[in-house]
Amino acid sequence: MMQQEETVNNAQMKPTKLKPLGNRVLVKRTEQEESLKGGIILPDSAKKKQETAVVVSVGPGATGKDGKLLPMSVQVGDRVLMDKYAGQEVLLDDEEYVILRDDDIIAILN
Repeated sequence: MMQQEETVNNAQMKPTKLKPLGNRVLVKRTEQEESLKGGIILPDSAKKKQETAVVVSVGPGATGKDGKLLPMSVQVGDRVLMDKYAGQEVLLDDEEYVILRDDDIIAILN
C-alpha cells in the first residue's frame, strides 16, 4: 500500500515574472512524496502526475458577450484540483508551472 504526502513550499507563493492573460491561471503542482509500506521511496519517473496545485497568479478574467469582465473563480493561494492533462507546462526560473484555463479547474480544496 502506498502512502502519499503533499507538501507546499514557500517558493510556490513567491511572485513570478509571468502574468496570465484572460481567463488563464498559473499554478504550481504540489509535490508528492510516495513511498511503499516498507519505506522504499519511488523515483520521480515512477510517480504519477499530481492533479492538485496551488494558484500562483490569476489573469483578469474573460470578457463576456456584453463586454463586461467575468470574475475568476479562484484567487492566489487557493489549492485546486485540475484536469489531469490540462494546461501548458512551462519552466520559469528553474521552477515548473502549468498555465491553464479557469474552466480546467475542477474544484477548490479546503
